[in-house]
Amino acid sequence: MLRLAVPNKGSLSESAIDMLREAGYRTRRDPKELVVADPDNGVEFFYLRPRDIAVYVGSGTVDAGITGRDLLLDAGSGAEEVMPLGFGASTFRYAARPGEIGDIPSISSRRVATSYPELVRKHLAQVGVQADVVRLDGAVETAITLGVADVIADVVETGTTLRAQGLAPFGEPILKSEAVFIRRPGTQEIVAVETVRRRLVGVVTARHYVLMDYDCPAALVEQACALTPGLESPTVSSLQNPDWVAVRSMVPRAQTNRVMDQLYELGARAILVTSIAACRL
Repeated sequence: MLRLAVPNKGSLSESAIDMLREAGYRTRRDPKELVVADPDNGVEFFYLRPRDIAVYVGSGTVDAGITGRDLLLDAGSGAEEVMPLGFGASTFRYAARPGEIGDIPSISSRRVATSYPELVRKHLAQVGVQADVVRLDGAVETAITLGVADVIADVVETGTTLRAQGLAPFGEPILKSEAVFIRRPGTQEIVAVETVRRRLVGVVTARHYVLMDYDCPAALVEQACALTPGLESPTVSSLQNPDWVAVRSMVPRAQTNRVMDQLYELGARAILVTSIAACRL
């Protein structure tokens, strides 16, 4: 049975559970459940601390899992990213008091506080900056106020917490992170891992696309299909009236209204948009 790790709490947990449920897997009903077996799908889910998941996957204790890209890279466990999952987006950046440190080279010989020491050390080495990295498990934003560090490196979402401490981000982002599906090396050929990946791809696709059906003058079908190319190719079907055809295609959800307007101006009619509950590619 495939062993798959899921965040047991934190910002990634609920969204990860929702995605697995949409993918057709059994999920826990009680937040206190740590192990959930899904024999129908040949998977056993282990609910673990998000920070530990990459370590368990990299060591082979579990076969695959869901965690943040930042946590994966900080762990340095050898686990590998398979695909992004489209939720839990965040930006990892340096921050300091405005006017004190304006760019990344100025970090040289300073103290940098972070909850992601390995990730920060790797980045500083890449940009050729030597600094003293101070590991903290939480409340990184107060490190400068308390005199523990001169700079912090942390996840920045709205920036509200930084501003409350009189800090501002500077330099290019260290990393743009989001939830990712990861696996241990050597599992590429395991059918169950590929099945999970394919199902997750289907959920991500369904969340970003809608199904669009419309009738179009046969003479304009090429122009219409150029507006709705779909993932591979739209389906075009004949109608009883030979002057018209029916078209079905997938359209990015964010572009739905614009595409509908363009199709209507082109001459298409009976435009129907349907949300996709799940998709198998």
